[in-house]
Amino acid sequence: MVKVTAAEVNKLRKTTGAGMMDCKKALVEAEGDFDKAIEILRKKGQKVAAKRADRESTEGAAIAKVNANNTKGVSIVLGCETDFVGKNESFVSLAHELADVALNYASKEEFLAADFGGMTVADKLIEQTGVIGEKLDINAFEVVEAPFVGSYIHAGNKIATIVGLSSNADGAAVVAKDVAMQAAAMNPIALNEDGVDASVIEKEIEIAKDQLRAEGKPEAMLDNIAKGKIKRFFKDNTLVNQAFIKDSKQSVSQYVKTIGNDVEVTGFKRVALG
Repeated sequence: MVKVTAAEVNKLRKTTGAGMMDCKKALVEAEGDFDKAIEILRKKGQKVAAKRADRESTEGAAIAKVNANNTKGVSIVLGCETDFVGKNESFVSLAHELADVALNYASKEEFLAADFGGMTVADKLIEQTGVIGEKLDINAFEVVEAPFVGSYIHAGNKIATIVGLSSNADGAAVVAKDVAMQAAAMNPIALNEDGVDASVIEKEIEIAKDQLRAEGKPEAMLDNIAKGKIKRFFKDNTLVNQAFIKDSKQSVSQYVKTIGNDVEVTGFKRVALG
């Protein structure tokens, strides 16, 4: 049997993240060939991934990143099977590293095919499935580009948001983060009225009318009263119309304009576990 040194085992462990004993066994099986040992560990990951393909990866870490000049942001969810793994420091660190790579791509497909330490992101997920013993997946991938982009990660990495502003005005960093926190906390369904799907509006109108009929309101009055209820629905469920959580006397849109009358929220994305 080929003897391997502790230094060789440690190098393989740092490269792959696999446990010491798994690294030692792989090096012995590879007869000391480092690259072959890596391949052995990857194949182990493929076997574990195949066995756990039908598992749900609803736990994990939601991460948001913004590029150096704050013009592009990405939010991803690195999913795993258990909360225990999702809170693990090395797992969260991997999620951050993956998000850094994700900043360079426009779609999940491009991201999964991207290079990550000499292998694709997709292969890295398979490799780490073998290391960790749980199914890993990218459960969400969202991008926002704008003149200024800010981000927010909720405590425990359960929710991550990115928000775009129409201007890099003084105070944009604070405002963008505040609005990203708003999106995380209030979970709006759209940026504004125009972003709400027509089917959702129709459903809300019918619900409102059914409630009004149950209250005995005349049929002729239903349309006008229902319109008022829809306005309230937009106020509660669209980001720019929501009451600002740090000052309910103003809307998010009004708050954003405190750094410039022409400043607007151009878009947002919110990702969460589950």
